Amino acid sequence: MNSNPRFGREASYSRNVFLPITNLCRNRCSYCGFRRDPNDGAWFMSPDEVLELAERAKTAGCSEVLLTLGEQPEVHAEAKRMLEEFGYKNTIDYLENLCKRILELGLLPHTNAGLLEERELRRLRRYNASMGLMLECATELPAHAQSPGKDPKLRLKTIKAAGKLRIPFTTGLLVGIGESFEERIRSLLALRELHERYGHIQEIIIQPFEPKPGTPMGNHPRPSEPELLTTVALARSIIPDMNLQVPPNLLANVRHLLLAGANDLGGISPVTPDFINPEHPWPSVAELRAAIERAGFVPRERLPIYPRYARDERFMSKEVRERVLELADEDGYRAC
Repeated sequence: MNSNPRFGREASYSRNVFLPITNLCRNRCSYCGFRRDPNDGAWFMSPDEVLELAERAKTAGCSEVLLTLGEQPEVHAEAKRMLEEFGYKNTIDYLENLCKRILELGLLPHTNAGLLEERELRRLRRYNASMGLMLECATELPAHAQSPGKDPKLRLKTIKAAGKLRIPFTTGLLVGIGESFEERIRSLLALRELHERYGHIQEIIIQPFEPKPGTPMGNHPRPSEPELLTTVALARSIIPDMNLQVPPNLLANVRHLLLAGANDLGGISPVTPDFINPEHPWPSVAELRAAIERAGFVPRERLPIYPRYARDERFMSKEVRERVLELADEDGYRAC
């Protein structure tokens, strides 16, 4: 049971807009239904599309703009061409400007862009409240055989670089893609080591694998609920003071998740679907809050930057801090 005194009986969530900036990607993960090739339904969102959705999100009461994209899309000539049409040399230039404009709208960007160098992280830090990169697994797996960006050593290197720069960081495990229970332990220990050194990992997501038709793992079984709950409890025991998130649209029993040790139910969007798992719609804010209350917990809306970091100037740029002060209450949660 989740009796950790740091979290008590509170369960957090955020309201966001999910922006799939591009589905062009250099990786070919065996389970991914998001990635597309240039001649197979690929897209790159234009600045107008991004800002129009950000405006809608602000009207809908969101605080977070989640920018998600394939890794290093410029390996495809089509991505380079589209970026040039927008007036940018590369993806980082584009993301930096998008995040700056989103911040100016009064919203807080959170970017997931795959592997990044320290200099790229430094540029994006200025206009992002937080950033993220799923570790997925700390050991090499067959599911990543055609995905150079899923090398666990490289992913841990990016997470470490974010720590050096004091970027509030989201990472996590993808459960059920062929890893063993021992490998999950190894992954959590690797994340704990980095967090103990830099103190920047604000949450760990325990995300269940969802099979996608037409992918090499389309017939691979999803993890059972007991297996996922055991992994949540394992994470709570290995990193007791960590925020643990489980996406609420992928598992129905909120009570079991919270009792197992989760204390966050992720970002839910009143504006856009979950483009990674579109077959699983988000619950509404009212539905999620009611489920948390039925489980005996107190729902708290947060920003994309968690309360601990929202109160610590070292983990924010001047530009981000101005917005956080506008949006946060005295505890670092979303102001009513």
